[in-house]
Amino acid sequence: MKKVFLLLAAVVMLHNPMFAGKPEGKQTLTVMSYNIRNGEANDGTNSWRYRCPATIYMLRDQNPDIFGVQEAYSYQVEFITENLRNYKSVGVGREDGKKDGEHMSIFYNKKTVSLVKWGTFWLSETPEEPSTGWDGACRRTATWALMKCRKTGKKFYYVNTHLDHVGKTAQREGLALIVNRIAKINPEGYPMVLTGDFNVTPDDAILTDLDKIMQSCRIAAEKTDNSGTFNGWGHHSEVIDYIYISGFSGCEEFTVVRKPYADFKFISDHYPVKAELIF
Repeated sequence: MKKVFLLLAAVVMLHNPMFAGKPEGKQTLTVMSYNIRNGEANDGTNSWRYRCPATIYMLRDQNPDIFGVQEAYSYQVEFITENLRNYKSVGVGREDGKKDGEHMSIFYNKKTVSLVKWGTFWLSETPEEPSTGWDGACRRTATWALMKCRKTGKKFYYVNTHLDHVGKTAQREGLALIVNRIAKINPEGYPMVLTGDFNVTPDDAILTDLDKIMQSCRIAAEKTDNSGTFNGWGHHSEVIDYIYISGFSGCEEFTVVRKPYADFKFISDHYPVKAELIF
């Protein structure tokens, strides 16, 4: 399998060189959340081994400064970093805190932002160790990173997560844990980005407390996109993927990325969501 990925990587690297830099003017930050769909899933012709180049084409085209993925196995993380030489990533597998299981990794463009420090915690009653929380069906994590813009020196926090898809208590308590951790890790009051697949729709009461301290870019953006984010390979249309912010001057645009890439109408069973933030 790895040989197939490396071969595809070599093919992809021949085309579409990474866009470099940002236009002069506004101090902006391009962020993205992307549920990549785990590589272990048997999705037929939509399985990762077929569609993996489409992810690279999408990321080269959208060119985020920083983005978070959900459901990525270690070989999916490696495939992205092998093909996007300008990017580095941080994150661990949710099963063992190392490589096993899905990663909530954060990728960042090392030409535009630099890493100061990072960490991972589990959405459970024992957040410092691999564990399943409350009524959750799976182990769930949040990865956080303190970043610095290379051009301006401004710092910001980025948090990426994936809430449980079954346990309502796990969803509520997991998000509450993230909210509390955000307050603790950010005493300086740096701007904050929270991305993820929350597995709840915007009208869910679970988001009430989060809405009090952060803004959903879908709502706050000057130009927004009301499309669904979970597509289920064309069988669903539901909003469950989010970009939340605090401490930024605003959000210029929020976009659900629905473009086809590499002849794949769907690059995942979720569309990536993207926001252009203003410091």
